[in-house]
Amino acid sequence: MKTGAVRFILILSFAIGGLTAVSAQENDILTKTAAYNVIWDTPSVNSLGSMPLGNGDIGMNVWVEGNGDLYLYLSKTDAWSENGQLLKLGKIRINLEPNPFLSGKAFRQELKLTDGEIVIHAGKASEEVVITLRADANHPVAEIQVAAKKPVRVKVELQPWRTARRAMTNKNELVSAYGIEETDGNPIIQEPDHFLPAAGNRITWYHRNDRSVWTANMKLQALDEFADHSNDPLFYRTFGACIESKELKPESDLVLSSQAKISGCLISVYPLTSTAITESIWTNQLNYGIEKIKAIPVETRINAHRTWWADFWKRSYIFVSSADQKAGESTATITRGYILQRYLNACSGRGGSPIKFNGSIFTVDTYARKEYKGFDADFRLWGGPFWFQNTRLPYWSMLEAGDFEMMKPLFEMYLKALPLRQFATKKYYRHTGAFFPETMNFWGTWTNANYGSKRNGMPDGLTENTYIRYYWTGGLELSQMMLDYYDFKQSKTFAKDTLLPFVTEILEFFDKHWMRDIEGKILFTPGQALETFQTAVNPTPDVAGLRFLTAKMLELKGVEISPDRRKQWENLLTSVPDIPLRTINGEKVIAPAALSAQEANIENPGLYAVFPFRLYGVGKPDIDLGISTFVNRKNRSNIGWQHSSIQAAMLGLAGEASSLVLDKFSNSDKECRFPAFWGPNYDWSPDQDHGTVAMTALQRMLLQYEGDKMITFPAWPEEWNVEFRLFGTGNRIVEGSSKNGKRVSKTI
Repeated sequence: MKTGAVRFILILSFAIGGLTAVSAQENDILTKTAAYNVIWDTPSVNSLGSMPLGNGDIGMNVWVEGNGDLYLYLSKTDAWSENGQLLKLGKIRINLEPNPFLSGKAFRQELKLTDGEIVIHAGKASEEVVITLRADANHPVAEIQVAAKKPVRVKVELQPWRTARRAMTNKNELVSAYGIEETDGNPIIQEPDHFLPAAGNRITWYHRNDRSVWTANMKLQALDEFADHSNDPLFYRTFGACIESKELKPESDLVLSSQAKISGCLISVYPLTSTAITESIWTNQLNYGIEKIKAIPVETRINAHRTWWADFWKRSYIFVSSADQKAGESTATITRGYILQRYLNACSGRGGSPIKFNGSIFTVDTYARKEYKGFDADFRLWGGPFWFQNTRLPYWSMLEAGDFEMMKPLFEMYLKALPLRQFATKKYYRHTGAFFPETMNFWGTWTNANYGSKRNGMPDGLTENTYIRYYWTGGLELSQMMLDYYDFKQSKTFAKDTLLPFVTEILEFFDKHWMRDIEGKILFTPGQALETFQTAVNPTPDVAGLRFLTAKMLELKGVEISPDRRKQWENLLTSVPDIPLRTINGEKVIAPAALSAQEANIENPGLYAVFPFRLYGVGKPDIDLGISTFVNRKNRSNIGWQHSSIQAAMLGLAGEASSLVLDKFSNSDKECRFPAFWGPNYDWSPDQDHGTVAMTALQRMLLQYEGDKMITFPAWPEEWNVEFRLFGTGNRIVEGSSKNGKRVSKTI
């Protein structure tokens, strides 16, 4: 084992808003980022060769087919169907005549990271066609600009697949509707889209939920009394888009085309999701939004869009390198992986719902897949629910990146569900507080399949699925993430409106739920240690989480906590049992639980005391206990949500952390062309856990924090050079570099 050098920094905070940019340095950052643009010099075969584009809410998978056309799948973060599935908005085909994409003609497709655009050059120089695509970073519109040196005919066609009411009967396809159960012989039905008559230079379509699984889901879980006073989040939800171009006219309700050859056009796509009681209300909302956007000059919007992306890349960065050629290939892979995964976060992290771990908004059809072959682009393994074990991981990567605005959708989803979870806690357990299911519909309930529709005398609140029956650790971890967010941002408004209301209810649940033993310690039973040990007493993730979180809340600065609440938390902290220990190969290690059985998954629960709950690590007591636990860990997989790489970094194990990070960033989906489409791994492609775990690990190799204290280079290998700019606690930014073992850093 090789540990990285450690430097401790205690520096007074400086208001980030007061920083001034240095133009030459900023240009250097953008130049280094642009070196990792993704460039293809041949068209793709199908959607597995697509390139992602997004503005945080609207997404596009873009590809060109050889001897064919330009295609894109259009998506949105909040396009939830009547079944609670996250659907695509549609597929768009753009045909040009003469065809510039014929075999043998020049071709270049480039993802320009610093502009947030895809630019396609096709055809010989005298007849070149340039197509630029973007999803406006500041407005709900996607655009395709076509510019041709020699005039071409342009046709834009919507190619829908949800054209008729359809029963989902294929067993493999049904996993895309995970959590919904066929009951009483009734199949799961996918409803069709609606297509409005073409008008002017527009075609418009939408999907509308005229029914919903919500009421039955709430009733099954004995939450119908709460439902009686709540709004169904699916019913009347309407999502769709309008395609418009002043240079094109309708051929049909699905096609716009130029009447003659033209030198160029701007094709604008305006998506909208809203809860509209009638179709006309939705179309009025759509038209109002379109007019607001069109009132802004196009060039003004484009410049603002590019400025947003430039500012995003300048905000924080990690560039890893090496003078050695072979090592340089590895460090380039790591830098590319970090940049492209952060790009994917930005493409999908500012919408109406959190990032979906199982494909985000960039799933594509499976017509050419080797497994789960033959399904449309709405398909994804594990369907619409959120697993906190998976959902959390992109968000840990956002703190040190300074991408705080992207954490808002996660916090909002759980905060909106808090009243329901308080009601459920009182209903099921007759005490106050709130717990959250590990697998959760976005409105806050278990899926029907996990809860179990045939109760057979089971008490309310007891799930049929034993993998998540007593898995409530997520509430503690999300609370810790909120607390870290507050430590970084120092926002009293966030503390008052989000942190305290949420964490108070989580701690209340853990305080009230279990009995105390003869020594006055909480006896966590029945319990479980993650999904792996489904029968456990005093599971380490819960013990570590409650011990770490409660202590941190008592240390909270700048926030008023009532004396009664403080006294309650002090008593709670004294009642948390010790971290369970055991001996392996003669070494003392952290156990999964005080007692555990029924092993069923491949997690390392003991290491939750290292990350996410930072009881053991660099600069902390008993780090050797954490290291011995890591060395003797049973499960060593390094794909998907497995986060040994983060734990290695937290323990200062530079060699292990660097090896695991390189391995993560070296393994993308072999069937996909885009190098940061990881997976499918345990879930689906592009797997959003795989890359963000590596992001977080790389950050923690460079910078760790605890309260006012920050540590630079806690797990950095000497053979790697680096330049970085990361965010720390107390509204501080750390800039640093390591070159040939010489390390410098400063905090501003």
